[in-house]
This record gives sequence, C-alpha cells and structure tokens, in this order.
Amino acid sequence: MAGLVQGKIVLVTGGGSGIGRATALALAREGAKVMVADYVADGGERTVKMIKEKGGDAAFIHADVAVPNQVEMMIKKTVETYGRLDCAHNNAGIEGKPTDTVACTEENFDRIIAINLKGVWLCMKHEIPQMLKQGGGVIVNTASVAGLAGFAGLSAYTASKHGVIGLTRTAAIEFARKNIRVNCVCPGVIHTPMVERLMDSSPDYGKTELEEGEPIGRMGKPEEIAEGVVWLCSDASSFVTGHPLAIDGGWVAR
Repeated sequence: MAGLVQGKIVLVTGGGSGIGRATALALAREGAKVMVADYVADGGERTVKMIKEKGGDAAFIHADVAVPNQVEMMIKKTVETYGRLDCAHNNAGIEGKPTDTVACTEENFDRIIAINLKGVWLCMKHEIPQMLKQGGGVIVNTASVAGLAGFAGLSAYTASKHGVIGLTRTAAIEFARKNIRVNCVCPGVIHTPMVERLMDSSPDYGKTELEEGEPIGRMGKPEEIAEGVVWLCSDASSFVTGHPLAIDGGWVAR
C-alpha cells in the first residue's frame, strides 16, 4: 500500500532533533524522499542515518535559516539532489532566553525573531518560486500554542510564533489559486530538547507546571506532531490551507 506522501520530495528544516527529526522519519515512513536541513550537522546527519537504516531515502544539508544565501542554497541543493520540491516543513526554531518583555535584551529578541520568524519567511520566499515552476506544492510551518495565546516570560518567542501564523495565513491566501497550500502546526508542550532546556533555565516552566497546564495531563511526543505534519503534506488535506492546527493536548481550549 502506498504511503500518504509516496514519491514526494520533502524538505525539513531543523530536522536534526525533536519535532523535525520525528517528522523527517514519519515522512520517510510514508514514502517521501527527505532533505534534512539543520544548523547542527551531527544531528541532521544522524536523522539521515536513521531514515536510511529503515530503508528510506534522505540527504543532509547544513543550513542556517536566518542566513539568506544559505536558505537559497538549501532549496537549490534539494532540487539538484531530487529534481523537485513538493513539500516543505519549515520547522527550525529556538526558544532563546526566557525573559519578560522588559528584561528581554535586544540581542535575545533579534536572534529569536531572525530564526523563528524571518527564517520561516526566507524559506517560503525561496520555496514558493520553485513550487510555482512545478505547478504547486505544500508548505507546513511550525508555530506554537504560543502563537495562539500569550506566555509570560516568553515575550520574544511568543511574538515570533504569532508572526509565523500571520505569515502562514497571508501566504496561503496569496497562492491558494496557484495550487500551493500553506498551513502551520501549533504544538503544545512537547517533550523535546528545546522544552528540556526551558525547564532547566526557568523556574516558571518546570515539568510539573508544564504538565499541569496540559488538560490531557502529560507532555506531547514529537511523533504526535509529526503525524499532523504528514497529514497536512498529504492529499488527504487537499482542502485545508491557511490553518493553524493546534496539536496541544487541549492547551488552548482551557
């Protein structure tokens, strides 16, 4: 039986760990050929190895999504390697230093925005022209429940993720009649290296506090977000565009 994304060429940024790695593995399982991009080479190469060990097809490219020429090269390399770009999961992101609005430094704010928000814009800026050449494609950005609600102590991160949802909705409207769908996933508290760093760095976001904030009573798994991304990349979601899909254990329903 063919997989949900059988034969598709998919780019995953931030594919070296957490949600990105889980998504790359899930896409490969469902028949996609995956270009894994990450700023940390060891993690990205490890993801590629994991895919190949399971019989999948994947390649790695080192890229910083905040650097325009590296993003442009990332798209070019994907097309050179696989011939096209059918789907992209623009997932790379950082949490930065948890601080409130006043305590947040310009350096911290600028770095978070550059990767989380400008990085998504740069990826779409170069992905969409390639998809237009091909006659269509699918983009799934990673936002957050912090894009749907405010989070004290995460001012810059929250601003960046609200921005991702805005970019997603706008691009979806702009290219809806060009056969390009653009959606985003909004993960809740997911057990990833990023959340582990957050728990270590901020007393306001301990394991107990984060789990109690989830109506479902636990953190999510990266694989649970990956399944949503696979669905959004597949033809099963062909009438869905401009949508921020909350996969959050009920966080924003409170």
